[in-house]
Amino acid sequence: MSAPSHAPFDPGLQPERTLLAWRRTCLALAVASAVVVRFSAEVIGPAAAVALGLIGVIAAGAGYVRASVRYRRAHDGLVADGELPIDGLALALVTLTLLVVGIAAALFVIGRGLARLG
Repeated sequence: MSAPSHAPFDPGLQPERTLLAWRRTCLALAVASAVVVRFSAEVIGPAAAVALGLIGVIAAGAGYVRASVRYRRAHDGLVADGELPIDGLALALVTLTLLVVGIAAALFVIGRGLARLG
């Protein structure tokens, strides 16, 4: 009886679930970036709100695309030689989106507070 051969990685659905989680996160951040425009336009001005919203939506979209590329590279690397050749670009794009949404939220809160004081 021969010893069982081991594949380079577990061929389960872990990479696919990770990709789906990244996609859900990016879609939620794109929606949050669009909502930023609605609520912050009256406080920071329509042009600034649209600019922040666009930056957030574009970064979330780029993160979505990058997550798909990351999944393909990871899957191909794991199947070929057991290596996991991934980078942090998708994480950086998601972080940028969160930063934009956070800045817009802070400006909204500060602007509302100043409007009530003045």
